[in-house]
Amino acid sequence: MRASLLQIAVDDGESVASRRARVSALIGEVAAREGADLLVLPELWTTGAFGYEAFAAEAEPLEGPTYEAMAKAASDAGVWLHAGSIPERDPEGPLYNTSLVFSPSGELAAAYRKIHRFGFDQGEAVLMSAGTELVTVRAGETVLGLATCYDLRFPELFRGLVDRGAEVFVVPAGWPARRRAHWSLLARARAVEDQAFVLACGTAGAHAGVEQAGASVVVDPWGEVLAEADGTAEQVLTVDVPLARVAETRAQFPALKDRQL
Repeated sequence: MRASLLQIAVDDGESVASRRARVSALIGEVAAREGADLLVLPELWTTGAFGYEAFAAEAEPLEGPTYEAMAKAASDAGVWLHAGSIPERDPEGPLYNTSLVFSPSGELAAAYRKIHRFGFDQGEAVLMSAGTELVTVRAGETVLGLATCYDLRFPELFRGLVDRGAEVFVVPAGWPARRRAHWSLLARARAVEDQAFVLACGTAGAHAGVEQAGASVVVDPWGEVLAEADGTAEQVLTVDVPLARVAETRAQFPALKDRQL
């Protein structure tokens, strides 16, 4: 499987509608140029993960304008598309940080509402409701396990995804630059302990003045970094993901079989 991570820049001076159109076009360009099977966008790239004041104003129903644009982009490009996450407004009122995955035909294959909200009783933690369900989705020859940003700090979530068959964790994020070292360390830790690939896609730019780490990264089941973005600017990271390595690693070093809890 060839995957392209689109480290999108979020600039407060660019409107959501303009960024949505720009990213839609970029998906087509990258798919054609890189020949990727799977494209991944970051967390809350429409508003910025720290653009708290925009969450309510820019929240969309699940099948809103971003859904429609991303479904068309996936279909036009004929690729699997993890469209990052959006501020979703449930028909009953609550907001969720919701990731969307589309099939190459443009159908919604999965939606994941972020379980662990960041903010310590501020920001996302009080403005968004918590998701309650672990989500996996079969994409071609593998099973993707879905997580978002702050989820990366909670290993039990990833063990739950492994129990549901996940071989590749896809983690869109809006991770701040001041904790970049944690981002890289945690991505490798989740890969090693669960013997799975981690595709972690961050944002570039600054959200409401919070500089982003960028540092999108792909890690294999042994914890080896296969590719990493070379800075915090907007860029595309493309890597061939040898899916057979998951089964090989789990057979050669069957640590998961020794779990007691």
